[in-house]
Amino acid sequence: MPGDRGRSRRDSYDDIEPEFAALAALSPDDPRRETVRAGIIDRCLPLAEHIARRFAGRGETFDDLLQVASLGLVQAVDRFDASRGSPFLAFAVPTIMGEVRRHFRDNTWSVRVPRRTKEIQGSLSGVIEDLAQRLGRMPRAREIAAELDVDLTEVTQALIASNAYQTTSLEAVSGNDGENSPLSLMEVLGETDGSYEHIDKFLAVRPLLAALPARERRVLTMRFFEYKTQSEIAEELGVSQMQVSRILSKTLDGLRERVMRD
Repeated sequence: MPGDRGRSRRDSYDDIEPEFAALAALSPDDPRRETVRAGIIDRCLPLAEHIARRFAGRGETFDDLLQVASLGLVQAVDRFDASRGSPFLAFAVPTIMGEVRRHFRDNTWSVRVPRRTKEIQGSLSGVIEDLAQRLGRMPRAREIAAELDVDLTEVTQALIASNAYQTTSLEAVSGNDGENSPLSLMEVLGETDGSYEHIDKFLAVRPLLAALPARERRVLTMRFFEYKTQSEIAEELGVSQMQVSRILSKTLDGLRERVMRD
């Protein structure tokens, strides 16, 4: 349907670079320039909305995040240089995300972050934008570190520091119990690891495994750690599959008896 084709084009940015070329060809005082620019921004608004939703749930309202992301989109449209040959998305995404992160950085730090890390974190957005346009993709941490002339560890810490903008209360509702009863984050944060109950068993059987004859220990290793079949074990040891079965049965029965006795 015609409407479906229109929506598909609006949500796709694969062929948007020619529109930037057309915009660049217009002189600053050309009355058509603002119309073309507004059309590009309007077409890319879903991208700003998508990025705003990615940052939702961190203490800021979606409307505020959408406003900040839209500002980042406008900056991306105004700064993008189509003559470099890189796709618009590769430049727009880090530009918009950088603007949203800058908003969090300037307005919401819930966890104390070292000053040096804050300084590097504040430089990331601009550097990521420049590298993204130059490389045609999102830059790697090592490339960012080289551009800033700082240690890779410092860049990594600065990237991680983005998570320190907001904390979430353990009393905050995060889901339900399947019967539409609200549950707090504390109630769904985790559960007892079922593997804990195996620790005592492992500690009890470990010295008994070490005391086994070499052949029995090797058979157990191949069966339960290398996940080989009895036939594969038999072929490797040069015995019959029946002999392997007997070795396993006898060895396991002996281990079980000694563990239970001890």
